[in-house]
Amino acid sequence: AYNIHVNGVLHCRVRYSQLLGLHEQLRKEYGANVVPAFPPKKIFTLTPAEVEQRREQLEKYMQAVRQDQTLGGSETFNSFLRKAQQETQQIPTEEVVLEVLLSNGQKVKVTILTSDQTEDVLEAVASKLDLPDDLVGYFSLFLVRETKDGAFSFVRKLQEFELPYVSVTSLHNSEFRIILRKSYWDSSYDDDVMEHRVGLNLLYAQTVSDIEHGWILVNKEQHRQLKSLQEKVSKKEFIRLAQTLKYYGYLKFDPCVTDFPEKGCHVVVSAGNNELNFQVRLPSDQIKEGSFKVTRMRCWRVTSSVPMSNGPSGSSPGKSEVKLELAFEYLMSKDRLQWVTITSPQAIMLSICLQSMVDELMVKKSGGSIRKMFRRRVNGALRRSDSQQAVKSPPLLDSPDASREPMAKLSSKLTSVSLRGISHSSSTNDVGANDFHGNYAFEGIGDEDL
Repeated sequence: AYNIHVNGVLHCRVRYSQLLGLHEQLRKEYGANVVPAFPPKKIFTLTPAEVEQRREQLEKYMQAVRQDQTLGGSETFNSFLRKAQQETQQIPTEEVVLEVLLSNGQKVKVTILTSDQTEDVLEAVASKLDLPDDLVGYFSLFLVRETKDGAFSFVRKLQEFELPYVSVTSLHNSEFRIILRKSYWDSSYDDDVMEHRVGLNLLYAQTVSDIEHGWILVNKEQHRQLKSLQEKVSKKEFIRLAQTLKYYGYLKFDPCVTDFPEKGCHVVVSAGNNELNFQVRLPSDQIKEGSFKVTRMRCWRVTSSVPMSNGPSGSSPGKSEVKLELAFEYLMSKDRLQWVTITSPQAIMLSICLQSMVDELMVKKSGGSIRKMFRRRVNGALRRSDSQQAVKSPPLLDSPDASREPMAKLSSKLTSVSLRGISHSSSTNDVGANDFHGNYAFEGIGDEDL
């Protein structure tokens, strides 16, 4: 059996025969020429070396499938992962009440099935709140960890290959919650959301919360104006004023470590306005601030080290800390590229933020509408909108490296996938270093951007 880690988290446990079944189903649906080669069956018992070889081949297979737009976005692949997640956690299909938080701490209780996927749960929450169908796609469900001061630390955006109820309950920790937040970056889309009473209320609650937690910077005079608008219950005017403030619409991450401008610097990273903002504490204790524009990132990658469940006897039992790093190659000046690394448990979330900023930029560049990026219901079934396919990926490179062009664009949905054999393992760490995201927003950079 193999543990499948998705984005640094144990997602499910599967056998070779189950993966072979998935492969055969994909071949039947999409044809043998589309689906990657699958590690062959062996007649005799595998040696430890062959077991490890097969694990590596299966890992590459799963990554290749996920990185193919057609296969990776297919219901066949996603439902396989969802079913395996449910079976691994041994949670039977039954009706349950799931609690979803809003930004203001309000709880929305929805009755769902344990086997309901992310889209279903989002629809149920929207329905409970009376949020109209055409606004549902402006919001997403996020897995967060509640901190002692009542703020939230973002773990990840819930994806279509997981079951939210199973994801949150399998963590066996009441600090983990599911929260509903807006999931776009360009604040001009606020206008669409504010057209409807429920959308306006959700956006207002999120803005108030972000100001209270210090995510949006406010001086005394702005604070006085905001308070006055709050007392008048002028929600639209409140949001309009907030839009002019520093860090409006940004996601703030937990303090972490970066190697820029030098190794071992403590940093607070915020994502928004098509950039990563760094507030760096230098070894001299001086605070410096700077921004890295997403259009000047040539590519990025996430690497994860997943400790073994059956590591050597010297390893501490039950320790499942995953070391995650996000590194991006940045155009510092006209002809100088430099890698910048952030070491943070939230590296996956940072990568997903970068990818969604790029996707939004590319949809705008192609003249598409963000409304079309969101899925629509057709005959009661959820369908992916065609315009989501507007941003095409080039063929995947076998071994991407920083000097090769074009860079492979990998799906942010499965930034770092690893299969780890439950037995016969020779290594305590698993580093998936080849998860490169080539950035197509980078190609349009002009001299004026420098």
